[in-house]
This record gives sequence, structure tokens and C-alpha cells, in this order.
Amino acid sequence: MSLSLIGIIVVQIYWITNSIQYNDEQFSFAVKQTMVAVATDLENREIANYQMAKQAFKDTLGGNINDAQLRQIMLAQQSKNLLENSRLNNNPLSEDYKLDPQLTDIDLDSITFKRLFDNKFGVIEPNQGSNRDQSSVLYDADFDNYARKKTAERASEYYSLLPIPQRVTSQEVAELISKELEKRQIDSKFEFAIYQDGYATRVQSDNFEYLPEGTWDYPIFRTSNESIEPYYLYMSLPGRKKFILSSIMGMALLSLIFTTVIVVAYSSAVSQIFKQRQISQIKTDFINNMTHEFKTPIATINLALDSLKHPKIAADPEKVKNYLRMIREENKRMHGQVENVLQISKLDKNNLNIEKERIDMNHLIDDSISHVQLLLEEKNGTIKTHLGALRTVVLGNESHMTNVLVNILENAIKYTEEAPVIDVYTENVKNKIVIKIRDQGIGMAKSAQRKVFQKFFREHTGDIHNVKGHGLGLAYSKRILEDHNGDIFVQSVKGKGSTFSIHLPLIV
Repeated sequence: MSLSLIGIIVVQIYWITNSIQYNDEQFSFAVKQTMVAVATDLENREIANYQMAKQAFKDTLGGNINDAQLRQIMLAQQSKNLLENSRLNNNPLSEDYKLDPQLTDIDLDSITFKRLFDNKFGVIEPNQGSNRDQSSVLYDADFDNYARKKTAERASEYYSLLPIPQRVTSQEVAELISKELEKRQIDSKFEFAIYQDGYATRVQSDNFEYLPEGTWDYPIFRTSNESIEPYYLYMSLPGRKKFILSSIMGMALLSLIFTTVIVVAYSSAVSQIFKQRQISQIKTDFINNMTHEFKTPIATINLALDSLKHPKIAADPEKVKNYLRMIREENKRMHGQVENVLQISKLDKNNLNIEKERIDMNHLIDDSISHVQLLLEEKNGTIKTHLGALRTVVLGNESHMTNVLVNILENAIKYTEEAPVIDVYTENVKNKIVIKIRDQGIGMAKSAQRKVFQKFFREHTGDIHNVKGHGLGLAYSKRILEDHNGDIFVQSVKGKGSTFSIHLPLIV
């Protein structure tokens, strides 16, 4: 059972670990797909804008110019406009402006079509002169792969002259990423940044931070020109672990609950097995002890009966009377032992009918002392009473309450090695009467004090059994007192004696 339970727990841990790893891989794949989609979308937008700009130049210049010349003119115009804008703003060219000196030296004034330089055909930027929402319409999906690749390269070459903030804005990138993550049902916060040559550009989110285990990158605005450093889109998801764990939290929680139930049930079963084993051992000891207790009085009765058959003893009335007394006492002793067992059995089944009436506990104490007087005289002991309680009337059963007091007094006498000295006290505490029976006997350890009111319990004394008993008297006493809404406590010091305290409610 233990090995099976350990195996179940190991399998559950293995399953949860593998699920987390699998979900992490799926999450990374979805993020990569998101970045590919964003990069493709940005590329498609630039192609659409490039197609629009190219068509605008064609419409202006007419149809007598080939594509190579048109592309050269477009690049030159882009470079000159950027240079002029920089001079007008008294701002030296940034390193982000990748101008080709050969392009800036072209004399565009020599071109016949002067209207090329009208304001409406100034710098054609991706954010001007086009509708971003129509990019998918402007981009012809029927392009074959080769044509699209060539167009993408030319568009990238055309826009590579611009700094990255003029090609795309942080808001656009954020919207694209958000849309793609939503498509893939990833509900997590994200941060992003665009880098070039290992350096961050101005296109990034406010709280972007590179996380070694939670940052993905993908190239964007790729170009065939090796002299131009490619841009990389970096994206991090701070809530990655939370999202992955939340995806398996339901099943993991159910698995944990069911495993916990199995562990608790298993622990309870093992505990019950050990308890039953202990109870079985106690009952075996009890039966052996009871058999031994019955053996002695039966043997005594048999000897007395055999003696009565002898003619000489039968003729002597005094000896006959003595043997009859012995038989009666031994029979009474066995009857008392059987009665204790039956009373405990009835108490366990709640079949013991207890009729209650008004009882004066001071009188009941005196009566109980008289029952143990012969046993006390046999050991030359004394009992002193200190009846200080002013209110002593309770509602109870006289017979059972007498048995309770007698059981405690008998234990005080039996568990004293020398002449017993017993003190009985009564006092009133609030609406209760407290009866204390103190002896100067052998006492008991703290571990025994916690178990002394359990059935069949007797403190271990090795192989020495000087005191006979079955461990039923105090269990019976506690059960009777509980039925009277009372309680019993013990305080003891090993070798110095014990004090039993009985608490009973008074009749108000």
C-alpha cells in the first residue's frame, strides 16, 4: 500500500511537471507565431505603401520610364527630402538616416517632369498618403512568391533610408501584438522593443525589460543589403509563468485534492490497523488475566468442596461453616468481576438504565468507606475525611455512585505498598461539589495519567504483577460520571501518590 501510494504521488508530480513543460513549449511556439505574424503584417504594409508610392511616381512621370530608372529616382528623392528636412530643422543627420552619397548627388532638376517635386509628392512616408486598414487590399494576394520577394526587397530598400520611428510607431506594434495574442487565446501582459545592431530604438513599450528566460526575438524589415543592420523585434511576457500555471491549475488542484483524500484515507487505515492490533493485544491480556483471576477462586471452591466431603470435617460444624464462608466469598468475588465486565459492555452499548434521585454526597462517602473497611484493616491503613462542602446534594444513582467511590478507594489501598494513608476532601466550587481522594501510594507517570481512564489500561511494571485487576474500574467510573454530567481528573507524582478529583453539578 505504501509503495502504491508513493507511486501515485510520483506519477502525479511527473504528470504535472510534464504538463507545465509541454504548455511552456506550446506557449513559446504561440509567441513565436505571433511575432512571425507581426513581422509579416509590417512587411505587407510597407509593400502596400511602396506600391502606392511607385504608382504615384508613375502617374506623374508618365509611362516612358522603366522600373530601374523609377526606382533610382524614388530613392534619390527620398534621400534629398530627408537631407533637406534635417537642414531645415538645424539638426545634423542622425545615424538612423542611412543616406547613400551617390543618391544625394543625382541632379533631379534635369528631369523633364518638373512636377515630380511638387509638395504632394514630397517625402512619401508610411504614415502618410495611405490607409493602413486597406493594406491587405492594396497588397495583391495573387503575387507569386518570386514577385512578392522582389517587391518586398525593393520596399525594404526604399524605406530603409528612414529611421525606424518613421517606419512604424510603438502604438502600431502594440496593437498588432495584442491582436495576434488574442487570436491565440493568450491573455497576458506583454512588453516589446525594436533593436538594431544590439541597441534599442525609440520604438518600444514603456516598461520593456530583457528577461533571459522570457524574451523572444524575431527579425523584421529584412533586406538583402548586407550593409544595413537588420532590425529585431523583442517581446517579453512577465505573466508567462502565471499564464502557464493557470492553464493546468484546475486539473492539478483536482489531482492534489484526490491525492490528499487517498493519503488521509490511507493514514487513517494504517492508524486503525495499529489501534486494532493494540486493542487485540490488550483484550488478549485481559482474557488471560481474567482466566487467571477465575482460576484461583475456582480452585479454592473445589478444595473447599473436597474438604467438606471428608468425614472428619463434615462432623465439625465450625469447619463446615468456615469452608462455606470461603466458598461464598470466592463466589462473590467472581460475581463482582463478571458484573464489572457486564457493566462496561452495557455502557458501551448505551443500554445501562440509570435512575437518578437526590443524593447527599457526604453520606455516600461515609457509606463507601465502610465498604472498603475490611480491606483497609487488612493492610493496617487509615482514611481521614475532610468534608468541607456546605452544599452536598446532587442528582444521581446511589448504587453506581457508590461503585465509583469504592473503585477509587480500592485503588488507593491496592496501589500503596505500605500501610495506606488516604484523605478524602469535599468543597464547593461555584455550582459544583468537588471530591478529592488523595493517597500516598506508588503514583504513576505522566504517560499513564493520560491513559488511566481507558478500558483495559494498566501501567506496565515489567514482569512483576503484585496488584490484580483488569483495568476496568476507572473506565467504568469515568463513564458513570459523564452520565451524571460530571467529570474526573487525576494528578500524580511517581513514588509520592495520586489525587483523584470528582466534579459533580449540584441541585440548584
